[in-house]
Amino acid sequence: MSITEATLFWGFLLVYGAIMYWLSPRSTTAKSFYQGADDKGNPVGQWSLTASIFISWIFAKSVTNAANLGAAYGVVGGLAYATYWLSIPVAGYVIYLIRTQTGATSLQDFLTSRFGRLAALSFAAAILIRLYNEVWSNTAVVGGYFGLPGEWQYYAAAMLFTAFTLAYSLKGGLRSSIFTDAIQAVVFVFFVGAVLFLIVPANDTGTLLTTGEFRLEAGMDLLLVAGLQIFSYPFHDPVLTDRGFVNREKTMLKSFVVAGLLGFVAVFIFSLVGVHAQLNGIEAMGNAPAAVGQSLGLTALFFMSVVMMTSAGSTLDSTFTSLAKSLAVDLPRLARRAADRLPSLRVGAVVMVVFAILGNLPMFAGTDILKATTISGTMVMGLAPVFLFYGFTQWSPWSFHLSFWGGLTLGVLLAMGLVPASWAIGEGKYAMLLGVNAYGFLICSAGFFLPLVLRRLAGRAVEPSRGTN
Repeated sequence: MSITEATLFWGFLLVYGAIMYWLSPRSTTAKSFYQGADDKGNPVGQWSLTASIFISWIFAKSVTNAANLGAAYGVVGGLAYATYWLSIPVAGYVIYLIRTQTGATSLQDFLTSRFGRLAALSFAAAILIRLYNEVWSNTAVVGGYFGLPGEWQYYAAAMLFTAFTLAYSLKGGLRSSIFTDAIQAVVFVFFVGAVLFLIVPANDTGTLLTTGEFRLEAGMDLLLVAGLQIFSYPFHDPVLTDRGFVNREKTMLKSFVVAGLLGFVAVFIFSLVGVHAQLNGIEAMGNAPAAVGQSLGLTALFFMSVVMMTSAGSTLDSTFTSLAKSLAVDLPRLARRAADRLPSLRVGAVVMVVFAILGNLPMFAGTDILKATTISGTMVMGLAPVFLFYGFTQWSPWSFHLSFWGGLTLGVLLAMGLVPASWAIGEGKYAMLLGVNAYGFLICSAGFFLPLVLRRLAGRAVEPSRGTN
C-alpha cells in the first residue's frame, strides 16, 4: 500500500469512527439501551427499523461472498446468495404470528411456553455461537483492505475498527445501533451506486445480467440450498429477531418485508461485481470486491472499502447489542435469576467489552469466513419445523429436541465429512450441502411430528377402554 493509499484508507477509518461516535445518541435508561426506545420510552419508528434491518443484515462477509459467487457462477451465484435475504420476510411473518397468537415478548419466551426451559436454553446456546462468529468474520473483512493476514496492518485495522464500533455501542446500546444503522444504510447505498457506475459501463449490460446457467452444477444447487435454509436460518440470528419485538406487530411486519426485498436487490446488484470479474478475466482470489477494486484503480478500491466498513460496522454494533441482551437479559430470565425488570447498563457494557476481545481471537487463528453462512445454516435446520409448525402443538418439548438436535447432528456430520456420498443431489460443488438440507428438513420435520403422532395414538388406545367401563 502506497503512502497515498495508506493516508486515504486509514484517514477514512479514523474519520468514520469519530463521526459514528459523535452522532450516536447516548442511552440513559435500560429500556433505551436494551430495547432501542428513545428517552421518552417511545418505540423505534417504522423507517428507522426498516433501515436498521436492511443494513444490519448486509454483512461485510456476505457482500464479499455474493461477489465471489458472482465471479464463480455468474448471476446464478448472485441470485443464490441474495435468496438468503428472503429470510427476513419469512422471519417477520412468523414473529408476527407468534406475537399476535401467543403474546410472547421474545423468541426465548415463546420457546419456553411451548417447548420448555431446556429448549429455550439450547436455542440460546446456538445463537450465542452465531453472535460470536459475527465478530471476527466482519472485522477480518475490514482488515483485508489494509493488509494481508499475518501483516500488522491487517490486524491493526481490524482491532481499531472493533474499538470504534465498541465505543459507540457502549454509548447507546440498541438505540445507538439503530440510529447509526440509518446513516450506514445511506452511505452503503451511495457507494454501491458509485461502484456500479464504474462496473456497468465497462460491460455489455445484457451480458452482465445473463452470464451463468441454471444447472445444478453451475450454482443452482446453492440456490436450492438457500431456498430451504430461509425457513430456519433467520431464527438463530438475534441481530434480526431482536428487532421483531421492538415495535407494534404490523409496523414490524412491514419493516421486515420491505427490508428483506431491498436486501435481496442490494446483494444481487453487488454480486455483479463478481460477474464483472468473470467477464474480464480478473482472478477473484477469495475476495472479488478487492480484486475488482484493485483492477479499476484507487478510487474503486476505496469505494469497495467504504462499502465493507459500513456493512461490517452495522453488523458489528448490532452483534454487540444482541450479545448484551442475550447474556444480560434473556439468559438470567431463563435461569430464573431475574425478574421482568431490565438490568443496569453496566452489565450489558461488560458483555460487549468481553466479546469485543474474545470475538476476535479466531481472526488471529486464520479461520475461513466463507463457510460461515452455509454451515451454520445447516446446523440449525431443525429450527424450521419448530417455527413453521408450532401451531400443531401447545406443549411438546420432545418435538423441539428431536427436530433441533437432529438438525445439529446432521450439520456436524456434514462439517466433519461423515455424510454418505449417496446423500448428494447433483454433482456440483454444493451437491452434498443440498442433499443434507433437503433430506435433513424431512428428517427434522418427522422428528417434530413424531411425539405428536405417538401422543394421539396413545389417546386413541385409551378411548376404547374408557368406553367399556
